[in-house]
Amino acid sequence: MTTLRPFTCNDMFKFNKVNLDPLTETYCLAFYMQYLAHWPEYFQVAESPSGEIMGYIMGKAAGHGENWHGHVTALTVSPDYRRLGLAATLMNFLEDVSEKKRCYFVDLFVRVSNKVAIDMYTKLGYIVYRTVLEYYVGDPDEDAYDMRKACSRDVHRKSVIPLTHPVRPDEVD
Repeated sequence: MTTLRPFTCNDMFKFNKVNLDPLTETYCLAFYMQYLAHWPEYFQVAESPSGEIMGYIMGKAAGHGENWHGHVTALTVSPDYRRLGLAATLMNFLEDVSEKKRCYFVDLFVRVSNKVAIDMYTKLGYIVYRTVLEYYVGDPDEDAYDMRKACSRDVHRKSVIPLTHPVRPDEVD
């Protein structure tokens, strides 16, 4: 039985197995602590009965007016627990929090090469809103898709009308 529970400071000592994956963005401890302090309701862990971290989601609410939205900063599932629907469960959790906060949409960034994740997000109802050129730093840099899903507050679904041109990272609000 999987348990969803709030992320705690102690989880930072236990989540390396989940984070050590080439497609998982890892951050410094201060970054995780900032999210935990500012947006604890968006930071959840999926835990196995033995106490092992199976995956987690970290996000926030940001923006103003019709740009008020939930944002998925990180979603990752341990390789041992993939293909069980855990990522979808964590995404549904974050979407529910965003609905309660009266957001207009939920967005996320994903590497254009991460076809498995793009397919999963598409099945969950996300669309490619725009391409962000050279969003991921590396050798070479890699573009990202900004994917979005409208929340119920966006009655006319304005937030998910795709842009017709790519943008640079400094143009992302």
